[in-house]
Amino acid sequence: MNIRKIIALLVCLPGIFYAAAAIYWTEVEPGIWKGIVGTPEDYDLLKVAACKPASEGLSRLPEVSLPALADKIRGEVRDGKTEISVPLVKGEQLYGFGLNFQTVHQRGKILNLHVDHYGGKDTGRTHAPVPFYISSDGYGVFINSARYITVYAGSGSRKDSPEAPEALDRNTDKNWKARPYSDAVAIQVPAPGAEIYLIGGPTPMDVVRRYNLLCGGGTLPPRWGLGFTQRTQRLYDADMVEKEADEFERMGYPLDFIGLEPGWQSKAYPCSFEWDATRFPDPKGFVGRMLDKNVRINLWTNPYISPASDIYEQMYPHSGSHTVWCGIVPDFADTEAQRIWNDKLAREHIDLGVSGYKIDEVDGYDFYLWPDVAEFPSGTPAEQMRQTYGLWVQRTSADLYKKRNQRTFGLVRASNAGASSLPYVLYNDYYSHQDFITALINSGFCGVLWTPEVRGSKTGEEWLRRFQTVVFSPMAMINAWSSGTKPWSFPEVAEQVKEYSLLRMRMMPYWYTEFARYHFDGIPPFRAMNLEPGFSPDSGVTTELKNGNLEDNPYLEAVTKEIKDQYMAGEYLLVAPIFTGEKTRKVILPKGNWYDFYTGDYVGNGETIEVTPGLDRIPVYVKDGGIIPMMEPRLHAPAPGEKTDIEMRHYGQADGDYRLYDDDGVSYDYEKGDYAWRDITVRRQKDGTLRGFISKPLKGKPNSVGKVTWKFMTEPSHKGTNGQRTQ
Repeated sequence: MNIRKIIALLVCLPGIFYAAAAIYWTEVEPGIWKGIVGTPEDYDLLKVAACKPASEGLSRLPEVSLPALADKIRGEVRDGKTEISVPLVKGEQLYGFGLNFQTVHQRGKILNLHVDHYGGKDTGRTHAPVPFYISSDGYGVFINSARYITVYAGSGSRKDSPEAPEALDRNTDKNWKARPYSDAVAIQVPAPGAEIYLIGGPTPMDVVRRYNLLCGGGTLPPRWGLGFTQRTQRLYDADMVEKEADEFERMGYPLDFIGLEPGWQSKAYPCSFEWDATRFPDPKGFVGRMLDKNVRINLWTNPYISPASDIYEQMYPHSGSHTVWCGIVPDFADTEAQRIWNDKLAREHIDLGVSGYKIDEVDGYDFYLWPDVAEFPSGTPAEQMRQTYGLWVQRTSADLYKKRNQRTFGLVRASNAGASSLPYVLYNDYYSHQDFITALINSGFCGVLWTPEVRGSKTGEEWLRRFQTVVFSPMAMINAWSSGTKPWSFPEVAEQVKEYSLLRMRMMPYWYTEFARYHFDGIPPFRAMNLEPGFSPDSGVTTELKNGNLEDNPYLEAVTKEIKDQYMAGEYLLVAPIFTGEKTRKVILPKGNWYDFYTGDYVGNGETIEVTPGLDRIPVYVKDGGIIPMMEPRLHAPAPGEKTDIEMRHYGQADGDYRLYDDDGVSYDYEKGDYAWRDITVRRQKDGTLRGFISKPLKGKPNSVGKVTWKFMTEPSHKGTNGQRTQ
């Protein structure tokens, strides 16, 4: 018996624990090392998500050695809990720890990573409390446990710390702080062991990529999933849905899929999963007619089964001890529960042509979800079921489509580590526009997708500002389940909304390629500025004392001002949303020349600019040499095999390089190699002009590119003169 097994055995004996010790690391994938503390539980996040590492993508990343701090990471099991300590150095910043809505910098935070509805503060209770973080020093740490994990992210200073803070006199020293410096991340897992993954860089972006590839690579949605979607009011019937789709077409607004809210079901809260016969008397005919209009159907549901459902009795012995809204809770760790659920969805929905789901209320609010004393037939503790239920509903429903070789793209309220490859976007009922943007930024750190959906607005200005943002997000969506809003609900901005909805469609080749990079290379399509080369982690970051009155708060501290309202969208675009009431805003540009997306005009290099874009525009900038492929404006995504003309837009003065991705847009045949990358290059010629080139299509590979037109947005100088050529 080796020493690690002996230690594990001792840990399991009552009253015995071992002192904090260094962790033995084994490289499990290129640049990813796994360590064991105590005896990890068999039920964990990666197993529930059924992750298969994308080894080919990992092999393309830079070679990296085990991070130097590895031998300083300590772990122990004490009182049945696993405690892990990871050292920090001064100046090091931390990112991640799940889907946070108000903060990007996480050092100094205390978080309880717990699946829940977001409650307005970043406490760790959120829709995706992913136990993974990234250091600005170029490494990451992931704890593969499905427990409620407590994190002290550089909070709490040990008396024996090598860099213990100096005791200061608060009365006389202005440097005194209520929270002294701490040089470690302390993590507590309420279990007798845990797997810990140490992920190398060398850059923070490389760390994020390795994590996503460890989880199978990012999801690649169908092309139609990147179009525009409208969710109808909750009690719409079939005629109302069809008329709304016709209205989109008649008025010239794009539409690829419609979401039906609770009223499509005969019973909801809890759910029957069966069509309401009065509102949808002919489900198969309805779905077929919608497909004939090139509009797919997505169904809202939650997984809690009504006594009125025909699977209630069958599922009863395979459900938890407690109910949600008087509906039974399927135990998805039980294979028979999976089979019953899958058969129902396949027979009643997917076989009819339904394209996907919005799976609601799997996140939290302790007063309606099952309590932690609940029991499940599989023996899975209620706590672990809470942490993974969002993973289960994503995985089981996605598998149904994969068996049909058919891609889906849906919405879900909860997720966790391992979800990168699952075809779902997170959402919630919170509605702060600013916090939605911060969540979009943080989603790129934790392997999930988040949409800042549009619902209702008080003014046309707010409506347009929200809509402009959602166009530059994973899912361009209006959710009218309650308000009944439509793109043209505010006539004073209806034309601007139409322009941006068509822009979303025009940019589909770019968005599709960026999601392919997410899948094959682990690069998040929407991400923080901190991951962009040339953007200093300290750029524009200052601290300010918001209130100097010690009677209000005797332990008042300076508050960090973070860059949490601008982000990168794909390889080349910087997006800086404007919020209601704002006329101007500051934008921090990374090093290198940047150009206006709409005009090609030069805007700056590594500096902070102040812009006044007007109501019609959201500020978007393109890095020097950027190439943005654009197709013609259209109302629906291209069909498989359909060719579309492409306008290649080049920005700036530098030579440009891009790889345009192509496949059939709907199936999983790309996993068998049925895809193509086309090399796009722009080179300056001897006469000083720019010329673009596209590689020839590969024989026997997908080719949806028709005529190619080149548009040089910044030619021949920074003044933004446009040049256009056809190839």
